[in-house]
Amino acid sequence: MKNGLYSIHVHLGDGRTGKGSGVLVLRDGRILGGDSFLHYVGSYEARGETLYGEVVVNQHTPSTSQFPLFGGRQVGIGFSGTDSGGRIVLDGTALVGRESMIFRASLMFLAALEDTDPPAA
Repeated sequence: MKNGLYSIHVHLGDGRTGKGSGVLVLRDGRILGGDSFLHYVGSYEARGETLYGEVVVNQHTPSTSQFPLFGGRQVGIGFSGTDSGGRIVLDGTALVGRESMIFRASLMFLAALEDTDPPAA
């Protein structure tokens, strides 16, 4: 599994309507990411091609023109999936209040992370 910047595209399962897209940084077991309305923080483990972990999703910007995927609530998500050399497919479950929502997410590798320090100010 490469450390780097990934795009993410999520589709709800169980016949539910809902999708979302954003970006994630995966680095040494940590996940940081977001989109126009949500931010994600979590952790993962990779063993060979298998990946699993968890994230917490929070809304950072309310939307008046769209319905947020999780209704503006903080949501805990568990996931597992496979890495096929830069394309990762994950299946997961989000706990939204007392309800669970299953989903499938596709991640695509966009850019490597450089292990360099930023220029001094």
